[in-house]
Amino acid sequence: MGQLIINSYDEFETYVGKELGVSEYHKITQEQINLFAEATLDHQWIHVDEERAKKESPYGATIAHGYLSVSVLPYLWYQIIKVNNITMLVNYGIESLKFGQPVVVNSEVRIKAVLKALTNLRGTVKAEVEVTLEIKDSKKYAFKGVIVFLYQFK
Repeated sequence: MGQLIINSYDEFETYVGKELGVSEYHKITQEQINLFAEATLDHQWIHVDEERAKKESPYGATIAHGYLSVSVLPYLWYQIIKVNNITMLVNYGIESLKFGQPVVVNSEVRIKAVLKALTNLRGTVKAEVEVTLEIKDSKKYAFKGVIVFLYQFK
């Protein structure tokens, strides 16, 4: 399934209650984890100390920061959908986010997206999208939640 192209509010509205798509897999590397640790000042050993994690972590390796998992959402989201004829897109919020399990280094993750609701707020469109971050070869998700975007169509 290719990238979904949306050109108007009316077109977007036809997808309410439906799956919008699934992204490609993205590998979470130690380099990405280390860069995230630098950017956020979160150097907890379970993320950045590979030797200690091999010995002491119940996962046998380092794990991605939970918020690193969340921060790849835009990258994965844009693989699923392209909304044309807008003047602006704003990340508005995340509702009921629940982490299911950690993302171990070198795991591959992807998102599945379902459009839960679409509301026209006097020209600004509020899109509520249920996203599930799946881990390749795992039955349990990394996280699940509802992300909310505000789109302003031309």
